[in-house]
Amino acid sequence: MVDSAVWVAAFTGGTAVLAGWVTNLGNVRTAKAQAEASARTQHLSRVRELRRAAYLEFMERAHVTGELYWQVTFAFNQVADPDRLSERIHDLRTELRGAYDPLMRGVRVVVLEGPAGPAEAAEAVIEVVTRTNRALWQVTLGEPDARARFDEGQQVFADRLERFVEAARAAMGSP
Repeated sequence: MVDSAVWVAAFTGGTAVLAGWVTNLGNVRTAKAQAEASARTQHLSRVRELRRAAYLEFMERAHVTGELYWQVTFAFNQVADPDRLSERIHDLRTELRGAYDPLMRGVRVVVLEGPAGPAEAAEAVIEVVTRTNRALWQVTLGEPDARARFDEGQQVFADRLERFVEAARAAMGSP
């Protein structure tokens, strides 16, 4: 009887150790899965924050350019004296050149952060800014139709900026 009691005790003890090991293994796997899910969620949250910051910075820079375009149009419509107009346009071109580099940097950050929709839309905005700024320079040179190209560029800029906003909004709605 003593022998069978020892075997029952050993078997019961072994079963308890095995059950504890299996339970511990399950707990480790569960903890690992929870940690991976948490890390993935934190990563997606960080990506979203970086994208949002990039999109907002780009829109702020584009707003500065749009405001300067508006001031150019205002000068064309309100300043009658050709010398004063030329001086005002020259000053605004200087400001536009200063606004171009931060806008281009914003495009590069948007391209880096992605996804493709907002990146392509931001590149389309900088392309039209380059063309519109060139048209304004051509206005100062007295080239025919340069003013019409500037006005058209300003409208295309507004349209492309709106497309960027839509693409950014769609990208922020998806992970």
